[in-house]
Amino acid sequence: MDILQRAVAPTPRFFKKLRLIGLILTAASGVFVGGNLASGSLLEIIKYIASAGAVLTAVSQVTVDEKALEEKEERKVSGG
Repeated sequence: MDILQRAVAPTPRFFKKLRLIGLILTAASGVFVGGNLASGSLLEIIKYIASAGAVLTAVSQVTVDEKALEEKEERKVSGG
């Protein structure tokens, strides 16, 4: 299974929640960095939070729910 197939495959519920958390962290960090609302060491911490959020989102997106994927394939084969 290549990366594109993994990206569109069903994602487990737990990782959907993690993906949402990652998106929120990245968006909130972008607000602080883009709006010049932080400076110095706080800005560095916010940049790390943005990176962590982006990685969390990416990893969560390519995690596959094997059981749901098998059920989807069975429905495709059976024509239903």
